[in-house]
Amino acid sequence: MNDDQRTQVRDNARYLRNVRPIDPEELYEYVEGQPHPAAVRQVLREQAFELELIEQDDVFVPVPEKPVEVPFDGVSVPTEHTERLDALLCERFGADWSTGESGEQLREIIVQIKDDYLHQRPVEYDRDTALAYAIYHLYDNYAVIQHALMELIRGNLVDHRLRVLDIGAGVGGPALGLLDLLEPCLIDYHAVEPSAAASVFESLVAPGRNQSVTVHRTRAEAFEPAAEYDLVLFANVLSELNDPVSTVDRYLDALTPDGTCLLLAPADRNTATGLRETERTLADELGYTVYAPTVRLWPELTPSSRAEAWSFDVEPDVSVPSVQRRLADAASETAETDASAFINTDVQYAYSMLRRDDRQQVTITPDSSRFTPMADTETHVSDRIDLLSVKLSHDLGGEHPLFLIGDGSQQIDHFAVLVHETGLNDALIHTPYGGLLAFENALVLWNDDESAYNLVVDGETVVDRLA
Repeated sequence: MNDDQRTQVRDNARYLRNVRPIDPEELYEYVEGQPHPAAVRQVLREQAFELELIEQDDVFVPVPEKPVEVPFDGVSVPTEHTERLDALLCERFGADWSTGESGEQLREIIVQIKDDYLHQRPVEYDRDTALAYAIYHLYDNYAVIQHALMELIRGNLVDHRLRVLDIGAGVGGPALGLLDLLEPCLIDYHAVEPSAAASVFESLVAPGRNQSVTVHRTRAEAFEPAAEYDLVLFANVLSELNDPVSTVDRYLDALTPDGTCLLLAPADRNTATGLRETERTLADELGYTVYAPTVRLWPELTPSSRAEAWSFDVEPDVSVPSVQRRLADAASETAETDASAFINTDVQYAYSMLRRDDRQQVTITPDSSRFTPMADTETHVSDRIDLLSVKLSHDLGGEHPLFLIGDGSQQIDHFAVLVHETGLNDALIHTPYGGLLAFENALVLWNDDESAYNLVVDGETVVDRLA
């Protein structure tokens, strides 16, 4: 099809999209030379994002204007993703890739990757390292992005037409999770990945109908965005950047006015607190808005770096992937190491959602005549106070249920400790991570062991979950 015919297809599609579903079997008749309907269909697919058309059955219809709603009952990774990964492993090492020298090599790489991340050393990715990483991390990364996206979906922040930029895309766990969850949407996905992981990404990520995926093999610091994006994603990559603040800041300029930048990091102390430090600089010094979870409840007040905020969410485990089971079983047979070291089903992650507008997941203006900001806690030790806070951890354990909390003004960490549960304060336990809580008559004590404040929730304390 020549350029004139392609232009006619686009022009006719722009007109017909407001009249009726576009059928290539009809549209070809309006094009000079009447090209084959299959050629017309291909042009419509290529131009779908600009024309705002979704292919349904044999026709193309306008992208729905309302925000996305998707059913979500937890994460289940389709077997086809494991089958593709297994095919790559067989291609590289043979059908018995989990045993013998290849199995030993993959296990050694996984152990090394874990140790490097733990000690904050850079990981150099060749193809074997990328395959080992996929065995161990594809599945939890897949789950994490879906849980995080559901926060945006529940906030009506995801449209049916979505342009995504994934910085440090790795082997494709986040891409697969997003494309599967948002299957009803029209998605233009751009992945930036300079390492050998890019070739594994291209083999594992097979876009579906109404989805296009482009891989850019360049470093995050060097990539120049060519468009505006509705979602910019930094998944498990901040700790690998030389200057995460300036890099994220540059990509925030590429957000649509109502877009979201999603930062994700593993739940370990170094990466989780590092993410929060990046977030604070971007929000409190460069003016971006924290949509969730660590919202600033008090205007003009910001948290101090003395508040470490090791905050992360915990979701249900994913099922043990067959590729992990094979590698672990082979380790058991050789007794070379603890087989459980190669099973990774935990879904624990730190996240931050940043925006260029003023929208926050929690929208409330505290009444200063009633509630005390955490910035003033120091003056209320041994007093009982009322305050608002966001729940920023699951139960941290100990003799009594213990939870990290914050209102965006805290100068050091605050913990709520439930010493006497009643029907009037059990919201502290049942409110999910990121939920807004109102405390009435909580006792403030200094915790010398943790160099933090404890809000003691006892029989005299009321805790309510606020919408």
